[in-house]
Amino acid sequence: MSSVAVLTQESFAEHRSGLVPQQIKVATLNSEEESDPPTYKDAFPPLPEKAACLESAQEPAGAWGNKIRPIKASVITQVFHVPLEERKYKDMNQFGEGEQAKICLEIMQRTGAHLELSLAKDQGLSIMVSGKLDAVMKARKDIVARLQTQASATVAIPKEHHRFVIGKNGEKLQDLELKTATKIQIPRPDDPSNQIKITGTKEGIEKARHEVLLISAEQDKRAVERLEVEKAFHPFIAGPYNRLVGEIMQETGTRINIPPPSVNRTEIVFTGEKEQLAQAVARIKKIYEEKKKKTTTIAVEVKKSQHKYVIGPKGNSLQEILERTGVSVEIPPSDSISETVILRGEPEKLGQALTEVYAKVTASEHEMFSNNS
Repeated sequence: MSSVAVLTQESFAEHRSGLVPQQIKVATLNSEEESDPPTYKDAFPPLPEKAACLESAQEPAGAWGNKIRPIKASVITQVFHVPLEERKYKDMNQFGEGEQAKICLEIMQRTGAHLELSLAKDQGLSIMVSGKLDAVMKARKDIVARLQTQASATVAIPKEHHRFVIGKNGEKLQDLELKTATKIQIPRPDDPSNQIKITGTKEGIEKARHEVLLISAEQDKRAVERLEVEKAFHPFIAGPYNRLVGEIMQETGTRINIPPPSVNRTEIVFTGEKEQLAQAVARIKKIYEEKKKKTTTIAVEVKKSQHKYVIGPKGNSLQEILERTGVSVEIPPSDSISETVILRGEPEKLGQALTEVYAKVTASEHEMFSNNS
């Protein structure tokens, strides 16, 4: 009978590295070099007689007896983190049992993946999923849908581009939903709406939206240009609350697609009329080059459990610091064990930004102390 394993903090730590491929053992044939070239009989030995085959069924004669064992499908392990504020089931007294455990058992039975749960220091839910890649991806989608609160957003692309998001026999859409753990609803062909609805977690929605816009950009009849910009400088190009990139898009009539923080890509994609697009690219390049020359970094250690307070609801605290100081604050991914926070900006502004970061941390400590008392 299946069961849900509940890990301790200590036993879970060794699994926090994320994707851990298991070793694949492959049987190989041993061969020896021969000084004389093989004869026809040596190279192509006759098949054994029927009687001999029956007598020595376990060990067939000649070279035909050498068999290569099939390669076993690799097993992978991935760790998914559900923040406390996004957990559907928050009753600590029923951790590892009740409705949450029932759902995990159902996911294991349906997908064939193995799930193990543990509570992180910030009371978020960490779920380690092991199995074949396809099983792990299906389990991840179920976890997001059934254990994590859902949000929704829409993205508008030309109606004629919708079929490219769907793909042949719906395969492109299914693959996109699986990779981003979202539900993507595309209007029917007879529906004039160009709005595509995406449901999932905030991070999943960001990833899916980015992919949909990239697919649309590839089909756009207008000019398309891609610009490589280091990920660390994306916040300066977007500006606080995406206002700077919004202004450039409005003034040039060019669509600019910057990968969200959760997507590990550096490429910014521009789509628009050739002349206006060139203006947009030039402005982005200028911002990038200026920031590379003028900015420097400092690194500080902040407890992992307090990172969410530095980020703020929907990333608002990061945007506030960027707006007030011009400094970008880089937080490690939630599935990383790193506690190092990097501040990037002009040297004279770093002190003010650091003060604001520590203010967020101090406020969180006071809040936690008040709740405990």
